[in-house]
Formats: sequence, structure tokens, C-alpha cells
Amino acid sequence: MTAINDATPADRPADQPSQPEGGPKPAPIPVPNEMPARTAAEPTSSQAGEAIRADNGERITLKKLLAAMPVMQASDLHIKPLIPPTYRIGGHLRPVQTPALTPHQADAFVRPLMTDEQNERFERDGHIDFAWFLEAGPHKGERFRCNFFKAGQHSGAAIRRVNAKIPDYDSLNLPPIYSKIVEKNTQGLVLVVGVTGSGKSSTLAAMVDHINRIRGVNIITIEDPVEYRFTQDKSIISQREIGIDVADFPTALRSVVRQDPDVILIGEMRDHDTILAAIQAAETGHLVFGTLHTSDAMGAFGRMLEFFPEKERGFVRNALSGCLIAICAQRLIPAVDDFKAKIVPATEVLLNNAVVRDKIREGEDGDLPAIINTSEGEGMHSFTRSFADLVKKEWVDLPTARLYAPNKEALNASVKGLEVKAQTLVSRIKGAR
Repeated sequence: MTAINDATPADRPADQPSQPEGGPKPAPIPVPNEMPARTAAEPTSSQAGEAIRADNGERITLKKLLAAMPVMQASDLHIKPLIPPTYRIGGHLRPVQTPALTPHQADAFVRPLMTDEQNERFERDGHIDFAWFLEAGPHKGERFRCNFFKAGQHSGAAIRRVNAKIPDYDSLNLPPIYSKIVEKNTQGLVLVVGVTGSGKSSTLAAMVDHINRIRGVNIITIEDPVEYRFTQDKSIISQREIGIDVADFPTALRSVVRQDPDVILIGEMRDHDTILAAIQAAETGHLVFGTLHTSDAMGAFGRMLEFFPEKERGFVRNALSGCLIAICAQRLIPAVDDFKAKIVPATEVLLNNAVVRDKIREGEDGDLPAIINTSEGEGMHSFTRSFADLVKKEWVDLPTARLYAPNKEALNASVKGLEVKAQTLVSRIKGAR
């Protein structure tokens, strides 16, 4: 098992919804039996605190905890001083039955995953993102996206398990409009937006790989870190990682147009220069995909404009009105117990048309939800419609939909008449247990 700089984990649809506040404290889970046995090269005692002892006496390292994640069906692992290592399983935090890490233990516990160069960057900058994979064992090739950070002068880690296989629309349970957006457009800007952990990376990977399978084009991705290793099919694909292949997003984007791209994927649009470069690339005949951290389609405009001074916002709006193709917002919702997946996406899709262009140009973003609601025939749909469809298809139960829906009153109106059916679904699930 080796830390790598160019590994490209696939952010699978195991991203989990936020756990609602309240409720009982989760019970600790036992140390997984599936942890790999000690190899001959592995020391029998911890080195500088790189291992801890579980309640049953088992010697536990961070690498062993990661190796157990596929069997535990854990999506995330959290390392933090003063608590035991903690998995996220099915959207819920579950501490491992080990003593809480001391601050100095936490510092040493995370170190073996990093190379010397990565450790120097971590100590200098106070945070680092990188990819890592299992090099041996029954889950060889299992990939992880690692974020290490300093808090209170000591180390913490949030590690996401990702799948080496690039998901498709069906496995992500995305609506057909996502496929149509890719198939009908060869230039312009497509944004996938959502909060952290909403599956944006999985969706973008599915869309880009769709292009890879149907067109012979030159695709360049700029990511921090690289999250999927694409296998070239009909397309040529180059993947550049921030901090490894290029210093930062603005630097990468300044040179990308000289690399003859047809398609550009920008892992995250998070500053003035990156957003401006993305818009300019979309305006000059490239198909550009990017992500934004915002909760819905309407909020994407405010999020982008906040990086620009007031005098530039009119120009940005005018440019966006011309080059924008679609904004796809999503959030992940717990599915019913007997569904094929533990979580499913609720989505909102805004497609650019003549009316939308005028609203963007004039700064009338507040009218966009109404346009979405009246344009379902074109492929647009609101979160409310998506939640109602999830309940109708029996993928999500009605109480859960109400808990996560952004507009509960609108949802109640949309699902009127489904109450009895939803109660029948709940009874069926309980009876199957």
C-alpha cells in the first residue's frame, strides 16, 4: 500500500447525506475482522505512535482501517484528536472500538500515508489533498481521496473511499436529461453544483466518460486532486493534477487553450481567474464542465458573481447568458431499505433558452425557479418535482423526502394523493425486516 501522487480515485456515489441533528449517540463498532494480517515487513510494535491498540488488543494502523472500509461498506473515515477513528456507514458516524487518539497520536497516525514531499507540504501549508490506493489484498486497487488538515495545531483527516470504476448514469440513478445534455452539445458551459458530498464528482465523471465513449475529441481535465482515471476510448484524455502537474487552476487554465482541447473539465471553480477562464473557454468553442459549491441552480449565479467587482458583473452576466448550457444541482438522499442503492440523488436542472438568457442578462435570477417549473417539457425540473418523483417511484419514503426537501410546502402539494401509497410502502418495508 503506497501513497501516490498520480492516483485518481473515482468519487463513487457513496457520498453520504448529512446526518440530521439530534438522536442517540452512535454505538462504537468492533474492529473489523477483515483487516489484513500483519506482513513480515510490518513491525510488531508501533513506531512513533503510528499504530494504536483496539479494545480487543488488535494493533491498528491507518492503512488497516482503510483496508477494512470496503467490507464495512464505509464511505468515509475521520481521524481527529480526542475521539476514536470514526467511519461513516450508511450516512451515520460509527466510532471504532479503540481508545480515543491523543493529539500527538493523531499526528503520527496519519503520517504513513504521505510521502516525505507531501508531509513537508502538509506541515508548511496546514492542509493537503491527495489520492491513495490499496496496493495489495482482496480489495487491491480500492482508492481513497484524502484531505489532511491542521486544527488546534494537531492533525486531522477526512478520507473518502472512492471506486476505481467510473459510474454511469444508471448506477448513479440520474435522470435522462444528463445524457441528453452531453449528446446535444459540443460547446458551452455545463455546471454541476451542490454542497460538499453531494456527488458532483461522480456526475461529472459519468458525463465526461460518456463523451469519451461516443466522440473522438481531446479532453483535458484539471483537478485537485485527480479523482478518476479515465481509460481512453474514442477520445484522447489528459489529466492534470494541481500541485503535481501544475501549480494552480489559473495557471493551468492559462495554458489549456494552447493544448488543442475540445472538452475541458475543471474540478472546482473557486476564484475569479478560474471562473473567468472557464467562461472565456466556453465562449471560444470549447465544451467546459465545472463544479460550484452552491445548493441550487439559482444560487450558482450569485456564487460566481461574488468573485467579481460590481463593475465587471454586467460583463459576466452577458457572457454567461450566451455560453451557459445547463446548471445541474443535486443533493443525496437516503433511499428506502430495500432499494438497490443506499442513497439516491434529488436533482434540479436549469437549461439555457431564450427566456433564461434574458433573465441572466438582466439579473432577474429570482424568476428562474418559476421558469424551471413551467419548462418541464424541455427537460428542466425543480428539486420539488425530483423529490416527488423519488417518492412516486418508491425510491425514497415520504417522511425522508420531507426532511431533506428545500421546500416542504411545495413537496406536500406535489405528493398529495401519495400519502396512502407511502404508508403502504413503509408497512411493506417493516414487514420485510
